[in-house]
Amino acid sequence: MMQSRSDLTPQAVDWSQIDDVLLDMDGTLLDRHFDNFFFEEELPRRYAVKHALPFGEARDRLMSMYRSVEGELAWTDLHYWTERVDMDVVAMHRELDHMIGFLPDAEEFLLALRRLGKRVTILTNAHRAGVEVKTAKTGLDRQVDRIVDAFEVGWLKMRSEYWPSCRQLVGFDPARALYIDDDEQCLAAAHHFGIGRIFHRSKSSSQASAIPSTRFASIENFQAILPR
Repeated sequence: MMQSRSDLTPQAVDWSQIDDVLLDMDGTLLDRHFDNFFFEEELPRRYAVKHALPFGEARDRLMSMYRSVEGELAWTDLHYWTERVDMDVVAMHRELDHMIGFLPDAEEFLLALRRLGKRVTILTNAHRAGVEVKTAKTGLDRQVDRIVDAFEVGWLKMRSEYWPSCRQLVGFDPARALYIDDDEQCLAAAHHFGIGRIFHRSKSSSQASAIPSTRFASIENFQAILPR
């Protein structure tokens, strides 16, 4: 059951009722502009050069490839894509790591969670190789208790199978957990599993406007849910 329309306005969080804060990485803490640019612009550009194709045709081919494995681990597996497009996708991530960074309020939010004494776990669909590039650039791993990638769990977060496995791996109480993600499918799976408090991050990219959810309470910035 989705949240009612009256629940779509962010409410103050009773932090005394929260032990675990579960956070998505890309589009929630880190600026999704990098991923959007990489997979929708840069990889198609290089694919077009490699195969002597117009950019539009190359982009369409790659978008079709992405859709063919959406929801499966291959969707975010950088080694899979390296083989599929015959280009070193991990090396390309490192080459463009100057574009990787936090969303403006993310580090302040992580610091506030530390002050509140909460256990903070990153739950990401990203491939471990990509996580390593991004943590090397941002130091995100030093600001949280743990980073769990989808390959450690065995499923992507939008799959119902993900959440029981994740709970067993991380050891959180769903009723005393708060989860924030910019992906509505992932939020829906978490809501169905019984995560007690859920927020949608509406501004996932510094280069795009906020897009509030019609299904979940949205926050454009983390200040909306921090104690005054």
